[in-house]
Order: sequence, then C-alpha cells, then structure tokens
Amino acid sequence: MKFPKPYQLQEIAALIGTEFVGAPEFQVLGMNEIHVVEPGDIVFVDHPKYYDKALESKATTILINKKVDCPPGKALLLSDDPFRDFNKLTNHFNPFVAAKAVISDSAVIGEGTVIQPNAFIGNNVVIGKNSVIHANVTIYDGSIIGDHVIIHSGTVLGADAFYYKNRPEGFDKLISGGRVIIENNVDIGAGCTIDRGVTGDTTIKEGTKLDNQIQIGHDTVIGKKCLIASQCGIAGCVVVEDEVTIWGQVGIISGITIGKKSVILAQAGISKSLEGGKTYFGSPAEEARERLKQLAHVKQIPRIIEKLNNI
Repeated sequence: MKFPKPYQLQEIAALIGTEFVGAPEFQVLGMNEIHVVEPGDIVFVDHPKYYDKALESKATTILINKKVDCPPGKALLLSDDPFRDFNKLTNHFNPFVAAKAVISDSAVIGEGTVIQPNAFIGNNVVIGKNSVIHANVTIYDGSIIGDHVIIHSGTVLGADAFYYKNRPEGFDKLISGGRVIIENNVDIGAGCTIDRGVTGDTTIKEGTKLDNQIQIGHDTVIGKKCLIASQCGIAGCVVVEDEVTIWGQVGIISGITIGKKSVILAQAGISKSLEGGKTYFGSPAEEARERLKQLAHVKQIPRIIEKLNNI
C-alpha cells in the first residue's frame, strides 16, 4: 500500500508513538508485508525468527520490537508491539468508510457495463466496459474490475484477510488495507469469495475462469488463462502461474507457487510449490503417474499376503 504522498520517518514515528533510528527526514513511501515489500516501504516484524529476513528485505523502514543495528540505507521504528502499530498505520492511511448507497457515488462504472439489482458496489470501486455484475454480488471498497468481466450472484470481492495474532486474551486481527484486482475477460462463478490483500493486491489475471464456490485468500495472484473448478480453496500469498488447471475440491497451502501449465487433479492437497508443465494428484500431491503407480501397488498387497500365507 503506497501512501498518498511521501512521509518523513519522524512523521510516521509520531503517528504511532514510537522511537526511531535514522535521519528524521528519511523518506517513507508506503507499507507492505514481507513478500511484497519494495524500497520505500515499512515492514513489521515481531518474532526473532524473522528479524534477519525483515532487515535484509527490500523494505527500507523496519518496524521492530528489538534494538538492533540498523542496516545501511535503512531506518528503524522501535515498538513494543509492531503488530498493533502496523494496524494503526493501516487505519490511518486506509480507514474504513461506511457506505451511504448501494452503488457508491465514488464508484466508476464503464460504458456498457450492467449492474443487476441488489448488487453492492463500494467506495472507489472501478469497473471497466461491457462487464456484467449479477444480483447480490458484493464488491468491497477499492476493488478494480476490468473490461468484459462476468461476476455471478452471491460472489464477494474484497472481504478481509484471514490473518490473526494469537494473544492471551484472544485472537487479534491484522487489519486489511489492500485491494482485489480482476483483469479483463475474467469469469467468476456464483458464491465465490476473493479476499483483498493485507497491504497489497489479490489479483486474477486476464482470461482466467472460475467455477462456483471457490475461495481465494489474501495477496494471492492467479495467472492468465487459468481454469479453476468448484469448491477449491487457495490460501493467501499463493502464486498460480499462467494456464494452470485446478480441478474440484483442491486445497492449496499459503505462500507457495504453482508452475505454469500445471494440472492439479480433483481433491488434491498441495503442501509445497509445484513445478510447471506436470499433472499432480493426491494429498500430499505428487506427480500423477507416480501416485497412480503407488495406488496400483497398494492394490496388490492382499494378493501378495495371500501368496505368502500359502507358502
């Protein structure tokens, strides 16, 4: 998430009430999670396991809960609770604004686009030309929809990320300030849920087609010309490269990459990144030919036991 203008380090520190290490006028351009940070961004880290990753990332301002040496060319914000203070920044730069109409006055809707009755279009939504938004679709604030997009009834774009910190008093929510971006010529079936990014974008690229009842988590990127069948669940921060086919009831864990032109057969469980151009099956998924061979061998076990008993 980029700020509307550059800020100085001392200004950001004042907003959240923290000490800082670095030049007071050090420039801060935005805030992001570790997997999408760029120079100028703030990233937060609150666990020793990830200190080095954050300090060595592209982020140039690190919101951290320990006094450490500041890397050259970077700055630190010293906080007793980086998670809390990251939320403060999200609330400041992208606060929730209650809707005043079913279709917001700030929404931009392109020529030839049809919005069916009872669809909700939030603040600052942009929808391109010749798209169809069917009844009872909900499009949260800031979403961007391209040209020639079809979204069927009951689909929700832009709900919050499923992202919580476990505290003694209960689960603390990481506030979502990102967007959903749907590129041109995408079809989305009925009853799908596509969560917005925490600070970045959840993106479905051009020409991809989604069946009904699919969940796509925060900050996930679905490539061009993908096909995804019903009842799939794709966690956050996944990269699905171009021309991937995912059949029904597949589950995909967070933070992995599915290679270009992969095919994932129904009910597979994906727990690690997959190489492109291959077909996968099973849970945990393996290359389909190998997994089917294993199943064939398992079927031979009763015959082998019977032979041994007759020796």
